[in-house]
This record gives sequence, structure tokens and C-alpha cells, in this order.
Amino acid sequence: MVGGTGLTGAHGALYLRENGHDVTLVSRAKPTLACLQDFAHIAANYTDDEIAPNVLFGFDALVFAAGADIRQLPPDENEDSFFQRVNSEAIPRFFANAREAGIPRAVYIGTYYPQVVPQQIESSAYVRSRHLADEGLRALNSDSFRVCSLNAPFIIGHVPGLAQPHLEALVHYVSGQIEGLPLVAPAGGVNHITSRSMSEAIAGALARGEGGRAYLVGDENLSWKTYLEYFCEAVGNPQDLPVSEEEHPMFPDAILYAGRNITISYEPDNGELEYSRGHVRAAINEIVAACS
Repeated sequence: MVGGTGLTGAHGALYLRENGHDVTLVSRAKPTLACLQDFAHIAANYTDDEIAPNVLFGFDALVFAAGADIRQLPPDENEDSFFQRVNSEAIPRFFANAREAGIPRAVYIGTYYPQVVPQQIESSAYVRSRHLADEGLRALNSDSFRVCSLNAPFIIGHVPGLAQPHLEALVHYVSGQIEGLPLVAPAGGVNHITSRSMSEAIAGALARGEGGRAYLVGDENLSWKTYLEYFCEAVGNPQDLPVSEEEHPMFPDAILYAGRNITISYEPDNGELEYSRGHVRAAINEIVAACS
């Protein structure tokens, strides 16, 4: 599990182990979360090509839940060159090493932007890098190396002890605890999926995923108004939120690669993945309880 200390990787690792898999985590630093302490661990950074084929030899499956977004962009590095280096180039190179090591099955956790707003491939360095990474690694698919991608929307969930600053700030916001920020919802909306559904989708992709395919996964199509009102209800502050087309402090334009006020709605791929859906409100309640 590459990226095994993040939300998707950690939740996926715990889920896969509960379902009989022997899981090794790969991340730059040793896990600090109590729930991950007894996992085998490889300290490495996929972007530096530290994970050579010999390190990967002997594994019978790979899940890649890493990849860089704007949160990892160094302040002194050009956005285009950064995403080209760490996504477009490093990710397919890593998967090529995995194929050379003899790993027969691989799953890549990507983003839904290249499929739901393909026009952003040309205009956004991040979306373009994820698109090129996805295409590059799926081109490695063969009879002996079955690889597919799960391209996900906003992922929401909880792993005990894992800090999620954005969601913690959101809980404070809907509780009315951030002075000077009135409660308002952005216009538009997107699809959301929970960590539970993602972990089930990962297991389904490992067992039954079609090699070379890019799955557009997801769960519920929600307006930002409905999404934030779920949070308001969970904290005990029910609201009928007004909607604003201005930039929102909790959802700044920099993280909305499809654009402000856009609605992204679709029916997700599932089929042979066989993941359950309808868990967003339960995940929000779990997050609020953890923050409280």
C-alpha cells in the first residue's frame, strides 16, 4: 500500500487486513498512528525512484494511494514542472518497476477530474499530470501485469488518530466557531465517496478489476449546500444555508480544479467492483464525533 499513512491508504490497509490480506505500508516516514503500528513498513519516496524492482519483489498485489496535489506543491517550485515530475513521470515509472518486479495485480487511486472535466487537462497542470500518469501506467497493462485505476471524487472518511485539518476546520466553521465567517454554502456541487466505499472498491479491483480500465468511482451527487447542511446537522446546528457564488473560505478556488460554482454529477462505475454506497452522512457523523 503506497501512501499507506494517508486517509485512503490507511483505511484501505486496515480494510484489506481485516479481509485476510497481509499488508505492507510504503511511505516516507514510519507510521505514527496507533492503528498502523503493527503493519510491516517500507520507508521510501516513490518520486525519488527509491523503490527499485528488487524492493518490490515477492508482493502479489500493489495499491498506489499516493500522488501529489496542491498541498504538496513547494512554494518555490513551478507548478507545471512539479506536477510533471512527481505525477506524470514518477508514477508510471514506479508502476514500470512494479511490473519488472513481477507483481501481477495493481490498482491506482487517481482523481476524477480528467474524466468529468476533460477540458481541464489542457488548462490545469495538476489535472494534466494526473491524466498523463493514469494513461502512462495503464499502458503497462499486460496478461502478466493487470493494472486498473479508480478515479475518485472528494473522499471523506475517518481513521482513528489521523489528522485532517480541512475537515476539522469545517466542523468548527459549521459550529459557528470561526469569528467573522458567516455560514453560507458555495454554489454548485460534486460527487463524494467515503473511505469505506473506496476500500471496498480497492478490494473489488484487486479481485475482479478489468486490466487497463479507468473506473470512474463515486457515491453521492451532492450540492455543496446539502453537503454543508449535513455537517450542520451533525454538530447540532441545523441550517437552511444561503448559497453564494463568491469564493468560499472553506472551499477556495485553488482546490476546485473544475472551477467555482460548477456542478459535477454522474452515475459512478461499479459493476464488478461491488462496493457499497450511501455512507456519506454516516461518515460525516463519524468525523464530527471524532472532532468533538
